[in-house]
This record gives sequence, C-alpha cells and structure tokens, in this order.
Amino acid sequence: MIGALLGSLASGEMAIALRRAKLAVISYGLIAVFLLCGIGFLIGAGYIYAADRYGSLHAALGFAGGFVLLALLVWVIFKLSAPRREKRRAALRKSEISAVAAASGIAIASNLLRSRAGIGMLATPLIGYLAYQIIKENSSKSPPRDEE
Repeated sequence: MIGALLGSLASGEMAIALRRAKLAVISYGLIAVFLLCGIGFLIGAGYIYAADRYGSLHAALGFAGGFVLLALLVWVIFKLSAPRREKRRAALRKSEISAVAAASGIAIASNLLRSRAGIGMLATPLIGYLAYQIIKENSSKSPPRDEE
C-alpha cells in the first residue's frame, strides 16, 4: 500500500517535472529564434547604412571580412582552450573511475565478509603486504661491522 502510494507520488512529480522542462525548452527555443531574427535585422540595417555610406561593394567586403575575422577569433579561442577542457575531462574521468572502483570494492568486500572463506581472502593480501614491509625493513639495514 505504502509502496504504491510512493510510486504514484514519484510518477506524479516526474510528470510535473517533465511538463515544466518541456515548457522551458519551447520557451527558450522561441526566445532563441526571435533573438536570431533580431540580430539578423540589426546586421541587415548595418549593411544598409554601410552601403549608403561606402557603396554596396565596399560594405559587402567589410561585412565579409568582419565575419571571417569573428570566425577566426572563435576558432583561435577554441584551440587555445582545448588543453584546459581536456584536463577538466581527464579529471572528471579519473574521479568517476575512482568512485566506481570504490563502490565496487565496497560491494565485493561486503560480500566477502559474509563468509569465513571471504574473510580469509580479504586477509591474505593484507598479511602479504605486512610481511613484505617487514622483510623490506629488515633487509635495508646493513649488518654491523666488526671493528678491529
């Protein structure tokens, strides 16, 4: 009974959230279309003004050069920011892999801790590591010399 109530509540909330998202996408889409139309008319008005002042050929060449320069500027900025974006992606990938590895390790450890054999499987690497550290510590000391 409670599960069904929680399920219907969650699905109702999901439907409301989807309706809001759909309305936002439509609204922002219309805003983008109208904004692009306005920018197009501003560019057209600028061209008409420049054509009256400098002639249509010079105005067209000026606008073409300006847009080519803008395209080159965007391309240069994109290329210069590529290493920073790649570092950010690598850091995100590393953190995601760490999170997945930690979650997997916890899930495996919890399953292994349920049985005696699992506890032995978890303890074996720990005992091996401790033995290695002890051997490493004892072998690094040089034997005392007998002074004559």
